[in-house]
Amino acid sequence: MDKHAGGAVQDYMHRYLEVVPQDSTITAAAERMAVRRIGCLLVDSYDPKRGPVGIITEADLVRKVLAVALDPMATMVDRVMVNQILTIDGAHSMLDASQLMETHHVRHLCVEEAGEIVGIVSVRDLVRSFVDAERGPVCDLDKVYRPLSVLMATILVTIQSDASIRAAAQLMREKRIGSLLTIEAGEIVGIVTERDLVWKGLAGNRNPDSTHVSAVMSSPLLDVDVNRTIRDASKAMAEQGVRHLAVTENGKIIGVLSIRDLVKMVSIRDRPRFLAKA
Repeated sequence: MDKHAGGAVQDYMHRYLEVVPQDSTITAAAERMAVRRIGCLLVDSYDPKRGPVGIITEADLVRKVLAVALDPMATMVDRVMVNQILTIDGAHSMLDASQLMETHHVRHLCVEEAGEIVGIVSVRDLVRSFVDAERGPVCDLDKVYRPLSVLMATILVTIQSDASIRAAAQLMREKRIGSLLTIEAGEIVGIVTERDLVWKGLAGNRNPDSTHVSAVMSSPLLDVDVNRTIRDASKAMAEQGVRHLAVTENGKIIGVLSIRDLVKMVSIRDRPRFLAKA
């Protein structure tokens, strides 16, 4: 394995593909994501010889369905899926995958071998590869003074725990973010993510206008001290299976670190290598 480039895509991808028909309902898609504990599904063509014609993600379900009040039991996945399937060859490095994800602002890539889609690689897999890498951009970031303070978002976007999950989806769509900190009695008590809204909201067939954020949010909030390293934060995300961590200083939350923040910074620092290879 190339310890600088974070290993090959084929070493970290998931080979089992979850595929749904074009005429599946959004509710059925959400239920499949929740049961399989995944964040995306490939959408199959009506023509069995054609193969997948699109991909649908948690973000699509939140921003294109829940936030705009489409009926998830009457809306089909082909209405909100992304038609362009981005692919990467399995022999490419995980750092190449991070460059492609960051360029196109996506969290998943389909993996090709001999012209066929054989797997999926996600931002979570990127983080696993970053933790495994013995050198490279992530290790370089650890040499920066308080690197988490550089990467984290310092503007905390919050929502009251008694707000509806529809309101949470609308705020995520408006801010183009994947999580909100939840507030009770003026205190941050947890976090609600796109995954929570899909797995616990849409998949559970909850009424989005009467279901409170408190019913689906994750609490307590996982955190990391601002003085810890990027590797520490990456390892915590990988081990806990989360995409967001609160960053604390002296026990107080001062920011939020997301996988996207990490991937973006790694991609920026890796850009010279990537351009030199192109």
